[in-house]
Amino acid sequence: MTSPHPEFPPRSILFLSTEVYPYAKTGGLADVSSALPQALRELGHDVRVMMPKYGFIGEKKQKIHLINRLQGIEYKIGDKYVVTNLKSSAILTQKTRIQMYMLESEDYFERMGLYVDLATGKDYPDNDERFLVYALSAFELCKRLLWKPDIIHCNDWQSGLVPALLKELVKNDSFFADTKTVFTIHNLAYQGNFPASTFPKLGLPQDYFTPDGLEFYGKVSYLKAGIAYADAITTVSETYAEEIRTPEFGSGMEGLLTKRKRDLHGILNGIDLLVWDPQKDINIVRPISPEDISGKEACKQDLCFAMGIPYSEGTPVLGMIARLSDQKGFDLLAEIIDNILKSGAQLVILGEGDKKYVDLFSKLQKKHPEQIGIHFGFHDNLAHKIEAGSDIFLMPSAYEPCGLNQMYSMHYGTIPVVRKTGGLADTVIDVESATRRTGPTGFTFEKYDAKAFWKALERAIKAYQTDKKLWHEMQLNGMKRDFSWNRSAVKYAEVYEKVLSRGRKQA
Repeated sequence: MTSPHPEFPPRSILFLSTEVYPYAKTGGLADVSSALPQALRELGHDVRVMMPKYGFIGEKKQKIHLINRLQGIEYKIGDKYVVTNLKSSAILTQKTRIQMYMLESEDYFERMGLYVDLATGKDYPDNDERFLVYALSAFELCKRLLWKPDIIHCNDWQSGLVPALLKELVKNDSFFADTKTVFTIHNLAYQGNFPASTFPKLGLPQDYFTPDGLEFYGKVSYLKAGIAYADAITTVSETYAEEIRTPEFGSGMEGLLTKRKRDLHGILNGIDLLVWDPQKDINIVRPISPEDISGKEACKQDLCFAMGIPYSEGTPVLGMIARLSDQKGFDLLAEIIDNILKSGAQLVILGEGDKKYVDLFSKLQKKHPEQIGIHFGFHDNLAHKIEAGSDIFLMPSAYEPCGLNQMYSMHYGTIPVVRKTGGLADTVIDVESATRRTGPTGFTFEKYDAKAFWKALERAIKAYQTDKKLWHEMQLNGMKRDFSWNRSAVKYAEVYEKVLSRGRKQA
């Protein structure tokens, strides 16, 4: 295949992710793991994706089928033997076809939860073994297909063992002699930390269980394995790449990340324009474009109807799609909810999470049914309606590695109010800090504080109500921003070439 970018020779890339849209999703990782491989494919790379086949994934619906040479793969994990299969599927779009491989294991993945037992709400106790088998299967897949990957691109702790295993278990295998690893951190707070008793199962020499390796405060950290042994590390925004090297955001990994800062790259996520296109979105009642933004009012009416609140033309609707947790700023939202209600604004929320916030906002909805609409759980159709129909979108996150919803919002002509952290800082330009060249796209605040959040939101509500010219300018600025994956894919290709240009890094 000829690359459309001659500076990037076509490469073979195995992309490892434990959630990929539309097969399985708990958050933004699934969107990234669908869209980025497509963008890399358009650059001319041979990209193949491998993920577990969970119990809820239907074989007929997803057209999953057998490949004889990928059946009956056996592993010894601790004192037991596990048999797995790898099956084939594909992500098909108007532009590309991405080859998918699904890891099937009755022992480990034939479950309804990805990482958490839905019956208990707790992590599966054998997650260490589950994702060890997943990591080992990456090598077995390539060997059985006789397909040598130039790059194995790992995502989050679930595939963090792969760089360490490549350095040690297959170091003498000429098949992988030229293979390099890239490890992407989507959220440093999720680390895959397991008891020290996990380490003997990995088959690694004892000197890997040290503070310079997998050992993390007496435990085995799969995330740390990826950070310590990958040839390059990426994370999902430039600001987050800086933040995670500080004690405030480093989650205990800041020392190692600082040590590896020359290999650490911040690359902002993009959005999938085939899924999030306000001009063609089948989930919304009227198209929206920079040339004709009038459809937003009809989308607002439709949103109000869907969320069970009355529509009022001059009343600002505030939207929020997030996990109900402190990380997403629901503690701040709870503190300013009275101010929001007194302002006359309406609030719509889509998400699930901590019981204290589910209970709180359930009570508030019952008390203020005309101002608050909530849907607990994930609902893709409603997510699109909220992005299109809201006037203002709220993301007061304590930290946000990248964030996608603020980009979806701007793309749909909705103005974000965000805390200036991570990818939110890299994407939203405040009215007060905008230049003639950049132009404002939203409202930001810095201190993680309810008063600062309310001050930013109050500015947004006032602008919506009193300065239609500025509001329209901000909508157009946001809609015209390039948040496509094309630019980000080129940056990933640059990282691949950088690691391929040097010899394999020794552990």
